[in-house]
Amino acid sequence: MIDIDANKSGLDIPIGELVPLNTRDINFKSNRDYLRVLATVRAVGLIAPVAVYRENERYVILNGYLRYKACEELGIPIIPCLVFKDKDAYTFNCMVNPLSHFQEMKMLEKACEKVDEGTLARVFGTTSIRYRLAPNLLKQLHPQVAKAFENEHLVRTACKEITAVQPERQLEILKEMKSKHNYGLSFLRALILGTPDQQMNPKKALRKKWSKDPAKRDQLVARLDEAARQHDFYSSSYRRYSTDLLKMCFYVRQFLTNPSLAAYLEAHQPEVFGNLTRIVFETQG
Repeated sequence: MIDIDANKSGLDIPIGELVPLNTRDINFKSNRDYLRVLATVRAVGLIAPVAVYRENERYVILNGYLRYKACEELGIPIIPCLVFKDKDAYTFNCMVNPLSHFQEMKMLEKACEKVDEGTLARVFGTTSIRYRLAPNLLKQLHPQVAKAFENEHLVRTACKEITAVQPERQLEILKEMKSKHNYGLSFLRALILGTPDQQMNPKKALRKKWSKDPAKRDQLVARLDEAARQHDFYSSSYRRYSTDLLKMCFYVRQFLTNPSLAAYLEAHQPEVFGNLTRIVFETQG
């Protein structure tokens, strides 16, 4: 028994002493999550211990049911476990913070320095991890677009799509997406379709699935037109409201600079007087 802290301890437990808290009705021959776990355990062993708590003469599994079933299928007799004192630990799995696409890509690049791609592919239960690594993706992105990918504004698929245009156009598209507060893939594709030929990347062809389908193109262009109309509406509304506020500001300033009116308002409505004074005399422009 290895003490980890006051609430849990590490222990290697015979698989026959483990009992699931809840069984899951899944097809172990086709379930992707289970097959991925099975491939990982087969390739590199059990990385994360199973979380359990003791109940009488058995250990009830709080988290790690698929790992437990994979070990069972592979005939692994002893399983490393974290033994918790009670069921309160059941919610700890909710605290797992999944990797972003950028973090996953960097992690895999680091792993490839020590382990070959074939082994890593078997760990993930796939035939290849090339699509996850995307080795040349960052080199094809404008630095600010790469930064948006790192900050999780753009997903990996969006970054692959945007390489269809030259870096300068990538930056223009990113600014347009920021101004519209829309980082969706459909909006990105609509912006790519609206790119002049001279700004397209001659070394990168558009994916046929969405760029060659006339109905899909019309739908994307319509989405782009709608976004432009919404932008124009909100821009004109903002300018109109700003003008109205400035006019009101001039009027209230004249009101507050009248000594008699200002004295009366300060005496009878000090809070209103203070707020108006701050708004009018501290507003720039």
